[in-house]
Amino acid sequence: MITPDNRCGPTQTPDDIDIDALRAKYRHERDKRLRPEGSKQYLELKDDYAEFAEIDPHTPVTPRMPIDENIEVAVLGGGFSGLLAGAYLKKAGVDDVHIIEMGGDFGGVWYWNRFPGIQCDNDAYCYIPMCEELDYVPSKKFADGSEIYEHCRRIAKHFGLYDGAILSTQVRTARWDERIKRWRLSTNRGDDIRARFVVMAQGSFNRPKLPGIPGIKDFKGHMFHSARWDYDYTGGDANGGLHKLHDKRVALVGTGATGVQLVPHLGRDSRHLYVFQRTPSSVDLRGNEPTDPRWAAALRPGWQEERKRNFHRWSPLGDGVVFDEPDMVCDFWTELGRNLTARVAAAEDPAALTVEQIMAMREEEDYKLMERLRRRVAAVVQDPETAEALKPYYRFMCKRPCSNDEYLPTFNRPNVTLVDVSESRGVERLTENGIVAGGIEYHVDCIVFASGFEITTDIGRRYAVEAIEGRGGLSLFDHWRDGYKSLHGMTSRGFPNQFFTGFIQGGVAGNTTAMLEQQAEHIAYIISQAVARGANTVEPSQEAQDNWIKTIRETSIDGTEFAISCTPGYYNNEGGGGGEGIRSAIGDPYMPGFYAFDDLLREWRAKGDLDGLELENADE
Repeated sequence: MITPDNRCGPTQTPDDIDIDALRAKYRHERDKRLRPEGSKQYLELKDDYAEFAEIDPHTPVTPRMPIDENIEVAVLGGGFSGLLAGAYLKKAGVDDVHIIEMGGDFGGVWYWNRFPGIQCDNDAYCYIPMCEELDYVPSKKFADGSEIYEHCRRIAKHFGLYDGAILSTQVRTARWDERIKRWRLSTNRGDDIRARFVVMAQGSFNRPKLPGIPGIKDFKGHMFHSARWDYDYTGGDANGGLHKLHDKRVALVGTGATGVQLVPHLGRDSRHLYVFQRTPSSVDLRGNEPTDPRWAAALRPGWQEERKRNFHRWSPLGDGVVFDEPDMVCDFWTELGRNLTARVAAAEDPAALTVEQIMAMREEEDYKLMERLRRRVAAVVQDPETAEALKPYYRFMCKRPCSNDEYLPTFNRPNVTLVDVSESRGVERLTENGIVAGGIEYHVDCIVFASGFEITTDIGRRYAVEAIEGRGGLSLFDHWRDGYKSLHGMTSRGFPNQFFTGFIQGGVAGNTTAMLEQQAEHIAYIISQAVARGANTVEPSQEAQDNWIKTIRETSIDGTEFAISCTPGYYNNEGGGGGEGIRSAIGDPYMPGFYAFDDLLREWRAKGDLDGLELENADE
């Protein structure tokens, strides 16, 4: 049970490691996976491949007449980002809010992703937003996807966001119309929606991506992306029981966070499972526990914000060393922080340590932590060759850390085969009958692509909007091609009345939904103030935007060396090939810290003068 007394200390990690040798091993393992095309190795899901993204397996699309009307606020995206934007707009007194969502309901990633075994990878008491406001406590530490999806719907109902929602609709273009001072939105349903304000809330996990495997159109069996799970084919539901796979040979392509959750179910239910792995994930024990009802009943007002702040401090994006409060979350995300804190505390004079010395200690603790995880693989997986292939040789946070109690034991099953494709940098090709890897053709009936989302690819691909054009036809994609240009990461000059959420130029929390809530509150304030002051448009001045970019640059910490050292993946834009260079998954963050940024925004709002924003009134 999760109880009020859960506290934890440092973990036991191996001391008998050769860090220099491991550095060399890490470089070797990275280099053999680098591909010259970088993120362009993935197919954009449009034209011939649109079916992998645009088919909604959960909600039939109901025919309707095209919408032709003026609205106050259009929020593009109905996941947590859009829901929080809508909720805070309503709280700020802006009622005419229309969330436009490609799916048939709210939820975003939690609407689309309903694959077997799906759970939150973060502490649910932190991750699920507005728990306290909606009088809700998650049922367990790592909540199931269905529980989070229902909470998304709970937020939408509580704030009346179903009223005016435009579902099963995808925005194709967004163009500023200077004549009417509105954004004109065209959609796949033939709509002409003229919105006074637009909030871009597509989220980081908005658009699935597909590996560009030669022959992908030749395969005659069944194929789908994990974000569009086909239960008609597999049987069962998100809890498992995939009974229709009992006579099927299944290929799973991808062993990231999704693959780690899928393997136990596919291994249990299919006739044979082939897992095609380019890079192994680090997989720790999960130990998921139900919530103790006594703990839930004893929670005091402010409990969620306290826990979120605590998690951030102990997380890899937090303070690093925390002496003044215990770790309340106590999981694989906070282990490195605990171990580093204990290491610093054991120094002869902790206060005398330099930043460089602490960072060196952190690096050593990182290597020891990863070695602990590799030795766990060796202890669990019986076949030595399979175990070696499953060992992660890279730094912690080079690839999204995972936890699962059943993933590694599944490779001891006789009907599960791991196919290591690291030497060939991925699957070689598809044929009519299956997949070729290492010169061997594996005959399969079904291929599941667990290949992730457009997270660090080009901005145009990530937004999944064909064109975003501001004043004078200025393309956002061109405007941001060489780097973000914004004020506080939420507005950009030349794009009046348009607001952005996500990883751009703001605060980055260890808990993503905390960042989205922070942005939603700030955006709602600006829009409500623009309305109250009778402004037609609001956008940053050139001076304010330039100053913010300067602030971001002056306070930045260059993480390029670390990113380059990492195994290729979405955290470093696949190693920066294809001429794109290293692109961080967290944008250009405000490096003094997430809560320092929160203080900055609160002080900015408290002044009340909308400093740095230009408002054009209706009579001007």
